[in-house]
Amino acid sequence: MKAFLTSIAVATLLTVSTGAGAAALKLGVSAGPYGEILEYTAKIAAKEGLKAEVIEFTDWNMPNAALQSGDIDANNFQHQPFLDNQIKQRGYDIVPIAKSIVVPMGIYAKKIQSLADLKEGASVSIPNDPTNGARALFLLAKAGVIGLKDGAGLNTSIADIASNPKKIKLVELDAAQLPRSLDDVDASVITLNYAVLAGLTPKTALVLEDDQSKWHLVWAVRKDRAEDPAIKRFIELYRSAEVRDFINTRFNGTIIPTW
Repeated sequence: MKAFLTSIAVATLLTVSTGAGAAALKLGVSAGPYGEILEYTAKIAAKEGLKAEVIEFTDWNMPNAALQSGDIDANNFQHQPFLDNQIKQRGYDIVPIAKSIVVPMGIYAKKIQSLADLKEGASVSIPNDPTNGARALFLLAKAGVIGLKDGAGLNTSIADIASNPKKIKLVELDAAQLPRSLDDVDASVITLNYAVLAGLTPKTALVLEDDQSKWHLVWAVRKDRAEDPAIKRFIELYRSAEVRDFINTRFNGTIIPTW
């Protein structure tokens, strides 16, 4: 484990221990709020003798690589489409075992106060990567801006738009550029991480994803660890009322529990 962490400067090890007992669970997560939630859960777990080490990564490709190699026991940083893509590309023997949180994508604007204010031919920027592009289209459909073909799934693209009553022009941009595009477009569909970095407040989004989003995060493990009692118990504690209350209080609705 030490060799693995030493070889990647992107990982920071945070440990919650309860003495010299059984080996601690090693849990991978992306840096930031997700890790804070796991740390809070680890403190609860420690009270019943379940140790956990929370390992934060800033490179999104590393948590699944670490999980596949056995350097960590579970991870909680990705939504199902991302996991599906990683499995397809890299052949990982990894499965999701529980829902986690929704880090909501939102529709933001400077020029309008409501999506009802969108004029015919208005422009809306969306992410140009397939996963978040599909997510943006679903959010626009939920808001009634467009309609999608029956059976549209997680790989939905602009070609799957069935109706566009206001003839909205969709502008595909790199996700990091979307906040800057707000000066040039009428609205933009932006993931939470880039929205917050740009100083946008999710509470002011015209539309925000809810706990029913198909892009909720998942707890993932190697298939041979899917029934591991320690992992399952930690996830039970994570999906508790106490942790839900912590998330709602600490993040004020910008991160949404799915339980």
